[in-house]
Amino acid sequence: MNTVDLIATLKKHFGYDQFRPLQQEIIRDALASRDVFVLMPTGGGKSLCFQLPALMRDGLTIVVSPLISLMKDQVDALRTSGIAATYLNSTLDRKEAKARWRGLHRGEYRMLYVAPERLMLETFLERALNWNIAQFAIDEAHCISEWGHDFRPEYRELKKLRKHLPDVPIMALTATATERVRLDIVKELKLHDARSYVASFNRPNLTYRVVPKSAPYGQLLEFIGSRPNDSGIVYCFSRKNTESLARNLSEDGISAKPYHAGLTAAERTKHQEAFLRDDVRVITATIAFGMGINKPNVRFVVHYDLPKNIESYYQETGRAGRDGLPSECVLLFSAADVVKQTHFIDEKSESEARIARSQLQQMVHYAETRECRRATLLDYFGEKFGQHPCDGCDNCLQPRETFDGTVHAQKFLSCVYRIHARHGFGFGLGHVVNVLRGADTEAIRQRGHNELSTYGVGSELKRSEWQAIGRELMRLEFVECAPGKFATLSLTPAGLEALRKRIPIVLTKQVDISEKATRSRAGAIECDEGLFECLRALRRKLADERNVPAYIIFSDVSLREMARNYPTNSTEFRRIPGVGEQKLKYFGSPFLSEIKDYLGANPCRKFADNFDATSRGQRRRRLNDSQAETLRRFQAGESVEQISRARGFVASTIYSHLLAAIDCGKLTDARERFFTPAQEKEIGAAFHQICGGGTLTDVNAIVGNRYDIGLLRIFRKLAVH
Repeated sequence: MNTVDLIATLKKHFGYDQFRPLQQEIIRDALASRDVFVLMPTGGGKSLCFQLPALMRDGLTIVVSPLISLMKDQVDALRTSGIAATYLNSTLDRKEAKARWRGLHRGEYRMLYVAPERLMLETFLERALNWNIAQFAIDEAHCISEWGHDFRPEYRELKKLRKHLPDVPIMALTATATERVRLDIVKELKLHDARSYVASFNRPNLTYRVVPKSAPYGQLLEFIGSRPNDSGIVYCFSRKNTESLARNLSEDGISAKPYHAGLTAAERTKHQEAFLRDDVRVITATIAFGMGINKPNVRFVVHYDLPKNIESYYQETGRAGRDGLPSECVLLFSAADVVKQTHFIDEKSESEARIARSQLQQMVHYAETRECRRATLLDYFGEKFGQHPCDGCDNCLQPRETFDGTVHAQKFLSCVYRIHARHGFGFGLGHVVNVLRGADTEAIRQRGHNELSTYGVGSELKRSEWQAIGRELMRLEFVECAPGKFATLSLTPAGLEALRKRIPIVLTKQVDISEKATRSRAGAIECDEGLFECLRALRRKLADERNVPAYIIFSDVSLREMARNYPTNSTEFRRIPGVGEQKLKYFGSPFLSEIKDYLGANPCRKFADNFDATSRGQRRRRLNDSQAETLRRFQAGESVEQISRARGFVASTIYSHLLAAIDCGKLTDARERFFTPAQEKEIGAAFHQICGGGTLTDVNAIVGNRYDIGLLRIFRKLAVH
């Protein structure tokens, strides 16, 4: 299958004119009937890896998916794009299920979504033997591994597929897996000589922040309130918390619903669909929510409590920004959460507890590190991140200011010491802070702590500020927190020495959760916000008429491109990313009409070039390690083709590395390395012909599709330098 045919199918059905990294190679292997293992982060385009091959060959692709709601979303999206897909699950009534079975026996579908426990029923497999099955796609494949963070026993049965249908190729896909889990997936599914594709774990559009938890509900309310048009997920440790948070947010004017395993299946489905359709802005959830959640415009994920391990944290934060637009991931962190997690770990068997303690320790290290959070995350999965600063985490964006905190530290250490000296035991952080601030509480009066010399000596600072100082003194190991239910504080030997000798202590200024990240909105699509809101309202109306989530009509990315380029006819509308033939047919007329009406009352605006997620005035400051290696080879005389073969990357990836080098000023005089004079003249004439109103695909069509799109990007980039 040649590249032109693949891209033509991609544009026809999905509305895009280029593949994301690794997609094309995976699709070629799938079409060659090879077993494939795919590890690709959330939002990286895993689904396309089995959806597009299903359109380009005879037979049925069976997709194993663990969640009923995800099946419906995927099938709704495929049908809207004109693709024959269906699902079988318990939500269907008898009549509808029989109709779908008949369609499967007649070969009317290209794709079938089904849960693992249903697929592995003997009666189901007996029927399936009569179908022309072209491939199995096992989504969320990490569920098959006991070493994974979300092991599901029903996935273990999938290993029997090799016995029942030995010649059908299998594609296993996951967004989160350590090396051990990857090997376990391949072994358990009995994949034959599987081609393994591991994409970068980096999600460049996500900003990671850790905020000291002081008054958590107030912090959360202020954060969500400062983002009035954004939807998001708040992850909690307990079902009780999800319920109370949803209730409190709703009372404070923010539409929210809880989601946890204690709700009935009908309630969970109702709440999830309300969130998917933007009827509810916030879901407060336990880890029961979200695996494979297909809502692309989740703009924030807040962890109200500390996750138990980095894998869970990475996967849960991965639900933000699936559409590639800037999104935020915030973790509220306190030492008390560590104690709470430790308490539950202590109830496990010793072998389980040992692993859980190690995982929790890694999570705490992430929360407390002053290093780049992105690099810390990627290092956990065995990937080195060489770009510093990352411009996408609190520690890189706003390296926290330090100050001489000796006086504050002395007050805090002295208060802990005097409370302990009076009783022979310590009290919790909250009580120590109350004493420092001179609070008039029954607990203080009852114990005589209002008579201590440290009572009220810290009234100049807010409660949240003293709590942050206390936590930092714990991290610096001047204060220790006792394990157990009450988490009492006491001085360590180092803390006692610092108190007695007045050792200088440098502390860190804290950042408020309500502050917007100062990160440049790299990846944001500048557009006419007024038109964008009109298009959102139209999208919502069309989605409600079809009883589907709004993003199934068009993504936010597509709407922003419309509000940026103002298409007014079918030719221009077809150029918008995400507009395939079927969507042009269904939705072209109403959206074009809306745009024309808007332009009748508002002027057309011009926007800076957003090419390559960076405006011309915001050049990248440095290359990452992989980009630097490509540049080194290119400057040493290797061609793009030679570098591609040597490094195991497709040519488009190498071109993207060289684009980054041009963008940061390291490769500005190499035009002759890319183009002959004749090529430069031909390509230049094609760009002139579209007069700035077309896409790179249009340019390539003019020159007979003889050039890699990456090379055309190079031409465009060099033309403006």
